[in-house]
Amino acid sequence: MLTDLLSKRLEYAEHPGDGEEFHSSEQNAYVVRDAERYYKAMYYSSAGSWTLRDSHMVDTLKRLLKYKPAGSKAVVWAHNSHCGDARHTAMGRRRKEVNIGQLCREAFGKENVALIGCGTHSGTVAAASSWGDDMRVMKVKPSMRESWERVAHETGVESFLLDLREGVMSREVRDTLAEEKSRLERFIGVIYRPDTERVSHYSAADLVNQFDGFVWFDETQAVKPLEVRQPHTALGEGETYPFGL
Repeated sequence: MLTDLLSKRLEYAEHPGDGEEFHSSEQNAYVVRDAERYYKAMYYSSAGSWTLRDSHMVDTLKRLLKYKPAGSKAVVWAHNSHCGDARHTAMGRRRKEVNIGQLCREAFGKENVALIGCGTHSGTVAAASSWGDDMRVMKVKPSMRESWERVAHETGVESFLLDLREGVMSREVRDTLAEEKSRLERFIGVIYRPDTERVSHYSAADLVNQFDGFVWFDETQAVKPLEVRQPHTALGEGETYPFGL
């Protein structure tokens, strides 16, 4: 299907209004192809499946930017583990995984990419205890003493943006932070296990080179769903045919 679509791309693009439809169909065809590769890889290597997933995201971003007018910009909202540069974290150093942040810097040039991370000390989070469990609001444990989050917390500032770019941050501060290459960073995603937090959610990270900026909120609150109940509309049912999820 993807081969057929691509072979007729010029023909489709010539028809008024069809360019958008063709682009949408092309993206969906890539999703199906890459999803098959991803789920097959999951059986053999978690590192391999991670790399396939993030590579797919960046390939999609490249196609979107190519389709848009020259000079267009894109904002990608992702977890710290995806949007920070993997080469400066344990996932890249030890497990040889890549992620969106690293691939974007390599594809577009470091000067054309801004990688922004987020952190918090305490509060609540909407997550599950294990894969397949229901989501619930859980209390976040105060950050560990050896973490970047604890460094930010001890400033006493409730919220701030730390601009880590070379030439913007003072050389003295940047060099001091860069010495802490093994300091821990907390990663909380859709799964949160406070009882095993050190092993489950902390990993060594070189914050200065991992991000271009770091947004800090000392205390955060769990996100709230826009819709508590999914509406059953004709359009919604059609989009999930034949499963009706």
